[in-house]
Amino acid sequence: MKILRPPFRASGEENGTTNIFLSVYVVELALRMSPMPISVQRKESGDAESVYQQVRQALEQGQPRLLELTCEKVEGKRLSVLTSDVLAVQTYEKTAASGGSKRPGFSLDS
Repeated sequence: MKILRPPFRASGEENGTTNIFLSVYVVELALRMSPMPISVQRKESGDAESVYQQVRQALEQGQPRLLELTCEKVEGKRLSVLTSDVLAVQTYEKTAASGGSKRPGFSLDS
């Protein structure tokens, strides 16, 4: 069995091996006065859900505070955002197989 890591693609079977596409889970935030969303990635669905709940909780509290997030896909990628500037948060799964397709939610892709 051959395991492919994003962004590589494969089709069918090669030399008797079955190709498996690994997923990455994206947590995406839409910010006030910003045309582009920001995102961090997680390797596990449960970890992405945890980040989503962390952001959602911060939004529900209504108190402006600094929220720092890290990315598992891009080593060293960190972002800090003021919770009062977050308008929306979403999670979705991204695989190498869907690499060229339109992302769900508040994407600006055409």
